[in-house]
Amino acid sequence: MVRGKQVVFPQVRPNIRAVAKLAKVSGATVSRTINNIPTVDPRLSRKVRKAIAELGFSPNAQARALVSGRSRLLGLIVSEITSPFSPELIQGFEYSAVEYGYEILVGSTKSETKRLEICIQRMLERKVDGVAVMTFGVEAPLLDRLADLNLPLVFVDVSPKGPLFSTIEVDYLHGIREAVQHLAVLGHRKIAFINGPLQQHSARARQSAFLRAAAEIGRTPASTWLQEGDHTLEGGILATEAILRVSDHPTAIMTSNDMTAIGVLHALHKTGHRVPQDFSVVGFDDVNIARFTFPPLTSVQMSRGDLARCAVQALLNHFEPSLNPQREQYKVETRLIVRRSTDFPNNRTP
Repeated sequence: MVRGKQVVFPQVRPNIRAVAKLAKVSGATVSRTINNIPTVDPRLSRKVRKAIAELGFSPNAQARALVSGRSRLLGLIVSEITSPFSPELIQGFEYSAVEYGYEILVGSTKSETKRLEICIQRMLERKVDGVAVMTFGVEAPLLDRLADLNLPLVFVDVSPKGPLFSTIEVDYLHGIREAVQHLAVLGHRKIAFINGPLQQHSARARQSAFLRAAAEIGRTPASTWLQEGDHTLEGGILATEAILRVSDHPTAIMTSNDMTAIGVLHALHKTGHRVPQDFSVVGFDDVNIARFTFPPLTSVQMSRGDLARCAVQALLNHFEPSLNPQREQYKVETRLIVRRSTDFPNNRTP
C-alpha cells in the first residue's frame, strides 16, 4: 500500500506452456493449432482454443511467422485513400482478414503507376503473404511486370495470367441497366453520362455498359452528353458545366462514381438548376455519404463489403485453399438504390 493507494503489479502474460498445461496437450500441439496446421486432431484443437480463450492468450505474430514461414500479413492497395469509397473498402478488407487471423498493410497510389510500384515494393519488403490491388486502373505494361513477382495478387476487372493471380469481376451492366431503365420508365429520353479516365479499364467498362443499356431502350446519346471526368468532385463540376454549355440539354445525368455525382449536384445548384425537377442525377458506388447529399442520391450500389471479402478469399485460397474452393475469378454484383435525386422530367408524368 502507498498512502492509501494499492500497488497493482502487472500480470504475467500467459504463454504457450500455460495453454498446453491447461489443455493437457503438448506445446507442439498448441503451436500447430495456432498456426492452423490441418493435421491437428480436431478434438485437441478444440481443447487448445478453449484454453486460449480462458487464459486470454495472444499469440506472438512474429513467432508465428517464424513457425509457419508466413507473415500472416495481407497487403491492400487503393487509388485514393481520402475518397469515401476507400475507407469503406479498407474497413471491410481488415474485418475479413482479421476473421481469418491476418493483419493488413495499406498503401495508396493516387492513380500514379510509379506509386503503385513503390507500394508493391514496400509490401514485398514487409514479406506480405499476398496483395489485393483495388485501384480499378492497372495498365497492361504494369500488369506484365507484376506477373514476374512470385507473390499472390488479386485485381479488379483484369489481371495477369498465371496461377498466382486472381480477378474480381464487377457486373457493371446489371446495375447500370437498372439505372437506365429506371430513368426510361420515368420518361427520360435524353441521358448524359460522365465517365472516369478512359485509360482505366473499369471506366471503359462502365461507359460500355451505359451505351449498351441506352441502346436497349432505343436511345443513342449525343456525343456532347458523353463527358470524360476524373472520378473527383471537381471533375464532376467541370463536366456538368460542359454539358450545360450545349444548347440541347439532357434531362438526366448519370456518372461513373458518386464523387462525380456530388460534383454534378454542386454545379447544378450553383447554376440555379433544381434536382430532380430540372435534372435527375444518378451516381455509382453508393458510398455512405450518398444518403446525406441534398437531395439524397440515387446510385448504383457496388458493395465494398463484397469486394473486400472476395479479395481476402482470393488471396487466402493461394495458401489456405481448404477455406474456400479454388477459383481464378470472383464476381461482385451491382444494383440500383433509388433515392430522391431522380424523378419524372420536370416532375411531370410521361
